[in-house]
Amino acid sequence: MAAHNQSKKSLRFGMDTLMQSVAPVVSRDWHVLAASQDLPSGSLRAVCLLGQDLVLWRGLDGALHLWRDRCPHRSVRLSRGRVVDKTLVCAYHGMVYGPEGQCVQVPTHPGYIPPSHACVPTYRVQERYGLIFACLGTPVGDLPTFPEWEEPGFVTGLSGPHMCQTGGYRAIENFLDITHFPFVHPEILGDPARPAIADYKVVVDAQGVHIPNLRVWQPDPLGIGKGDYVNYSYHISRPLTGYLRKVSPGGECLALLYCVTPVTEEMCVGWMLMAMNFIGASGLPAAIAFQDRVIQQDITNLETHLLKQLPLGRQVEFHVPGDRASLAYRQWLQQLGVTYGILGA
Repeated sequence: MAAHNQSKKSLRFGMDTLMQSVAPVVSRDWHVLAASQDLPSGSLRAVCLLGQDLVLWRGLDGALHLWRDRCPHRSVRLSRGRVVDKTLVCAYHGMVYGPEGQCVQVPTHPGYIPPSHACVPTYRVQERYGLIFACLGTPVGDLPTFPEWEEPGFVTGLSGPHMCQTGGYRAIENFLDITHFPFVHPEILGDPARPAIADYKVVVDAQGVHIPNLRVWQPDPLGIGKGDYVNYSYHISRPLTGYLRKVSPGGECLALLYCVTPVTEEMCVGWMLMAMNFIGASGLPAAIAFQDRVIQQDITNLETHLLKQLPLGRQVEFHVPGDRASLAYRQWLQQLGVTYGILGA
């Protein structure tokens, strides 16, 4: 019995040892796995988070489930199986697993009661903003907030998913980096003939890294074909989640919530939630296409990084005054004890 209990514990918490190498602020945070509309009732898909293979599925009752992608009988992928009512059926021997991950039926042995350790580890999932979020540990907090999503007068949408062959922290650092605008996003967010930026302030506190009221001129800041000065406000309250609010002198506002999913230490997926008060619903497809274009330009550049994991040591890469935001972000990650996806950690 003791051996069975130990085996059950190992199956349920087999990721604990690996997760010890991931700071709780990351392993116990919420990460996006899919868009809700892409997982209808009765469907399943293989996903990967923090290097862990998982199966995400939705029962015919609409309930979401996230499990380790391994049948405890013979270790094949459960994502090759199928959803039957409120259960997941393995494709190899037809083992039936109930909503809690416990094997409830072995078709070749009618009446057989599977042992308690015939159980798949399960993880927390919930939905918001039309996305499915997952947490592999005990959550350190709630899902990220995006006030404009519910604010009257704002039209909302999603740009993504955007797969990128680089570490997630590189993507967030790029999100904070304003000095690349004239060179990576010419004629949109910057002008190579006007590359100079004014000094700006970075605040690091218990809530994260913040850049308040950064004023920049852009050829087409809102994707409506008009150049203007805009005020940027950045907030990074989680290692892999960024918030940006961009406001023009006329009051047009674009708010972005950028959720970056760490697939592995050197691969990520970006999900860009958008909220705008200057377009109607009919203008949403063009707004999403504009954001897709900007992000694709970023991905083309990000994937050229020779160091895909973010180096925190100051001597690995050199820095200039305009890197104040990214330096603050790197120092903050170090203070949080983040090591997964960090070079030399």
